[in-house]
Amino acid sequence: GRILTAFHVIEDRNQIDVILGSGRRLSARLVGTAPHLDLALLQIDAPKEELFSLPLGDSRALEVGQKVIAIGNPIGLHNTLTLGVISALNRTAGDMPVELQDAMIQTDAAINPGSSGGPLLNSAGEVIGINRAVIENAQNLGFAVPIHFARRVISDLIEMGHPYRP
Repeated sequence: GRILTAFHVIEDRNQIDVILGSGRRLSARLVGTAPHLDLALLQIDAPKEELFSLPLGDSRALEVGQKVIAIGNPIGLHNTLTLGVISALNRTAGDMPVELQDAMIQTDAAINPGSSGGPLLNSAGEVIGINRAVIENAQNLGFAVPIHFARRVISDLIEMGHPYRP
């Protein structure tokens, strides 16, 4: 029942709810955060048959032109899927933390307000990024945090609630 999402989606929230594909709403517990990577890890308690895990892909092997799928809830429209391609790699968009500068996946798959925190998938259904941002007044220009950034901190988020930083 662990869910990886964008930190800015849950930031400043007293209560975090997750809506399952069935439409059932559950309270989530915050397991850990990595604000500098715009990542948060949540935990829900639900029967196994209601949960579907997504495999994590390798965002370091991405290529411009590769097909991608973005899943989110733009303007409250539950379970929206959009298709596109990777338009560029190693991008900086707007106010990015230092760790994400020159690191973002740029896609033309529609990532609209409300889609942040959803997965960016490759055509094999593997998570390659976490949808993060759109550029205002730009059409078909979205950004995602590469999943290899999350892979580096997930175990720390589970164990300590934050990434280990010497």
